[in-house]
This record gives sequence, C-alpha cells and structure tokens, in this order.
Amino acid sequence: MKKFILHSDLNNFYASVESLYNPEIRNKAVVVVGDEEKRHGIVLAKNYVAKSFGIATGDTVWEAKQKCGCELVCVPARFDLYLKISKMVKDIYREYSSRVESFGIDEAWIDISDIASNYEEALKIANNIRCRIISEIGLTVSIGLSFNKIFAKLGSDLEKPNGMVVITEDNYKDKVWGLPASDLLYVGRATTKKLIRGNIKTIGDIATADIKYLKLTLGKMGEVLWKFANGLDDSEVTKVGDKEKIKSFGNSTTCPIDLTDVAQVKSIIYMLSESVAERMKEKGVFATTISLWVKDTELKSFDRQMHVSPTNISEDIAKSCYKLFLENFNWKLDVRALGVRASGICEDEIQYNIFQKEHPKKECLERTIENLRSRFGYNIIRRGNILAYDSLSPLNPHSEIHIIHPRGFFKSK
Repeated sequence: MKKFILHSDLNNFYASVESLYNPEIRNKAVVVVGDEEKRHGIVLAKNYVAKSFGIATGDTVWEAKQKCGCELVCVPARFDLYLKISKMVKDIYREYSSRVESFGIDEAWIDISDIASNYEEALKIANNIRCRIISEIGLTVSIGLSFNKIFAKLGSDLEKPNGMVVITEDNYKDKVWGLPASDLLYVGRATTKKLIRGNIKTIGDIATADIKYLKLTLGKMGEVLWKFANGLDDSEVTKVGDKEKIKSFGNSTTCPIDLTDVAQVKSIIYMLSESVAERMKEKGVFATTISLWVKDTELKSFDRQMHVSPTNISEDIAKSCYKLFLENFNWKLDVRALGVRASGICEDEIQYNIFQKEHPKKECLERTIENLRSRFGYNIIRRGNILAYDSLSPLNPHSEIHIIHPRGFFKSK
C-alpha cells in the first residue's frame, strides 16, 4: 500500500509556549534558559526575533545578551508545561491515525495511509491538522508530507514557521538532492567532515556516491545514508501503544562548582551512576557498553566508552566511567559538567560469571536503597564521598532531566 507520512514540527516550541502564556513578550527577542543559579544558564530555545540576532541554542546567557541588539527576555524553562502542551498536540494527531511516533517533545511522525489515497487528500489532512493546532492550541507547526519518514522529516525543516512541503516519488530528486548533506537526518558535524573529504557535499552526492566508499568511510551508517538519500527508507511509524525498545539510559549534570580534583569527579560519577542503574533495574535490563561525557570550563566536551559484562549495578557503571575519566582527562582545565550513559541494552536474564559472584548481593542492596529513596526521598541515604563537599551534596539526580533514548531509527548491529 502506498504510504503517506507526515512529520510535524512545532515551531520554536519552548519559546512559542512562553509567548502563548505571556503575549506581552511575543514580539520581543525571547530565549528559554536553564537555571542560572545551578549553572545551567544556557539557551534551550529561542524565538525568531532572537534567532535574527544570531542567538543559537547552546549559547550561554551572557553570549546571547551580547549578540542581542535590543532587550533580551530570558524565561526560565518550565518542562512540566511543555510536556502538557506536547500531549495536547499529540492527542490531536492520534485522532487521525493509530500510528503516531514521537521524535522528541515537539516533533512526531504520523502515518495517514489508511485515510488518504493520494497526495491531494493527504495534503488536505495535513493542512487540517495545522489549522487545528493553531486554533485549538495557539501554536504554529511546520509539516512535511512524503512517502517515507526521512523525506517527511526533511520537508518539515524546509519551510518555517507554519510551512507545508510535499516531497513525492516524482519530485524528490529536484527538491532534495540539491540540499546540503548535513540536512539529511543523522548527518552530524563529524559525518559532514568525513563526507566533505570525499567531495560529497549534497544529499544528491550521497545518493550517487559509490556505496562501497560510503561503507568504507562511515561503516554501516554509510549504507543507511545512501538508502535515505535515494528514498529507500521503509521503516514503519510506530503504532500508538507499541512498546518501544529503549536503546540507552543516561543522566548528566552541570555541577554547581568547577570540579578541581578526582575525588569530586568520582562523587558525581557515582551519583549519576546510581540514577542510571536504578532506572535500568526498573525496566529489568542490562547494559554492555558504558559511556562517560565530560565538559571542561571552556565548554569543550568529549565522550568515551568501553564494553563491559552485562550489568545494571551502579558500582560497575561508576567504576567504568571513573576509569574512562582517569585515562582520558588531562586536567589542563577544571570540569564543569559530567554525564553517564549505559547502552548496548539486553533484556535476557543473565548468568553471572565467577568474577561477578557478588552481583546478586549488590543488586539486593541497591534495590533496598532505591526502595528507601522512593518512600522517603532521595536524601534519606547518601554516599559519604559526596557528603564531604557542601556545594555538591545538595545535588539530586532525580531532579535532573533524565535522558532515555528510544530504539535507534535504523536497525542496530
């Protein structure tokens, strides 16, 4: 059956919601920022006025103010509100299809193949959705309509705000192939640099490149991108209610002070690892890859990973991350932020080897601690290594925004 897939992207979502609830700032330069007192004071979102001054997501507040040629309105993020509005919007999508797949809080794919038999009908449905979101929610949305998820996503990026782009089997070469390679989903900075070294600059260049060269340069992802560029993506939009396989669990934090020694770093790593391990045990899964992310005081960051025996024990995760830190950080600068991630998720019941004979006891202990925290609050029991630092001990990983990554868009190895 011929597919008609929409990708809907709420325009400048955080900033638009804030302007919706405070019309006085609607025509001003608005940025939504993290908590400056906790040193999370970076731009999380901006409206088009702020964007016109060159303000970008990830700028610090002081950088944004320097760029702005007028008064800059800084609004603290209200994630509970954004989640509430996001649900209202996606409830509208679900009135049209049982296949609605979220791609972040403000984006979603909608498969309307069951109610549209041609592009004219599909376009009417898309415009109806767009008008309803404006009238019922008060926000604008850009929608891409295509025969696969990749081109639908690309279409929603081409006309903002409140745009509508149709990419068909007949016109995709004209509309897509001339665009920069970086416009294609999953072509990030590192991949773009590798492609440019091979004189591959556009999506059309990817589509017409030697697939063997792409696989040699980019590994499995080279073949995936070649298929994307040629319109060969055949992935399904997830059905509402389907359980998505979680690809990884992670948590990160910007520290309230710069970390100047390994003991401070170790205490934060253990705190974050407890948070990650707790959520893994809730899902009954184990990780085979542990990753550490580090940002220094010049806001430069890196991440490293290592493979481990299947585990969901916080001590295993923390020890792996601490080892990665010691092996890779040179202390030319202090540490500003840290992140811990567990991936390579497996759900099968594991058999512990002789070197893991203490794991059942450790798991029992950790579950007891997690139960206490769920009943009486996180601070009912704390690790001694973080209580030694007055400025770090108030940190609560449960109050951080947990990053739970769903299954990858393409099939994993």
